[in-house]
Amino acid sequence: MSRWLLLTGAILAEVVGTLALRASTDHPLWIFLVVFAYIAAFALLGLTLRTGMNIGVAYGIWGATGVALVAVFAMGIFGEALSVGDVIGITVIVAGVALIESGSHPRRQDRTQVGQA
Repeated sequence: MSRWLLLTGAILAEVVGTLALRASTDHPLWIFLVVFAYIAAFALLGLTLRTGMNIGVAYGIWGATGVALVAVFAMGIFGEALSVGDVIGITVIVAGVALIESGSHPRRQDRTQVGQA
């Protein structure tokens, strides 16, 4: 299975779990979905790492994408507001993850040297 598909599943499970956690403050039965979703999120993140994706990249994308999606969905589902500062902060997080991801691939010369070691 594709590492990106596994990571996408981990992100979606984490977002569902976090939104269910918020819902459980008003309706305690949502806690069952919280537990299931977080177990699924961590299992899928572990499988993503097993494919060879760097942990910094996987966790960075997982965390940043999760934060952004939860913030957006919380606006629609729970009526929570996003300030300009929130939007800027999320943008900075996403930009940081993009920088980490772009730097995680060894240059062609580095790959050759790694293969010779």
